[in-house]
Amino acid sequence: MSDIIEAVVFDLDGVITDTAHFHFLAWKELAGEIGIEIDEAFNERLKGVSRMDSLELILQEGNRQDDFPTEEKEKMADKKNLHYCEFLKELTPNDVLPGILPLLAEIKAEGIPVGLASVSKNAGTVIRALRLEEQFDYIVDAAKIKRSKPDPEIFLTACKKLQANPEKSIGIEDAQAGVDAIKASGMFAVGVGSTLEKADLKLNSSDQLQWSEIKDQFVKWNQQKGVPRV
Repeated sequence: MSDIIEAVVFDLDGVITDTAHFHFLAWKELAGEIGIEIDEAFNERLKGVSRMDSLELILQEGNRQDDFPTEEKEKMADKKNLHYCEFLKELTPNDVLPGILPLLAEIKAEGIPVGLASVSKNAGTVIRALRLEEQFDYIVDAAKIKRSKPDPEIFLTACKKLQANPEKSIGIEDAQAGVDAIKASGMFAVGVGSTLEKADLKLNSSDQLQWSEIKDQFVKWNQQKGVPRV
């Protein structure tokens, strides 16, 4: 199977671990400082979205999108990140989501390169806290990505660095923007979440990530691509 699948690329938050609540607490703290209230339902809109784009959504929520110059917005985003990094200090290897460690072990056992494609500029910090550094052959530097998901740039970058053909690679995501990015790159999309209708393989949670099933579905998907349409 390793000669068919050339790479597997994971999203981080919501797939490997779940720091969404930390993001929410950090954004809530910043938003409160400028008189904007957000709740966890609103936070769902921020999943898979870059830091600056998330800030814009929050400012729009409070009708304050035109109240701050770009330089001030950048300082606000940096301040949110400081809040978030404080929460990250609570992260341990016990916070790796169910099913991920055995999945990584099976992929690595077949000699398939593994990448990480997260829009978080703190991805390295999170991976170190989880003690998963040795599991990833390449981690995309979000600071060097010009276009955020749903643009495919981050997944295409991961495949390029792993010397893998995107059409022979698998992406695993938990957000619709991420699934859209995987599909736009030409990769096989695994969606962790019941609402991710566009995923080629949709699972409800990380503990359902079975490598044998993913491989089987990938093979079927690959075969279907070669079938001419009538």
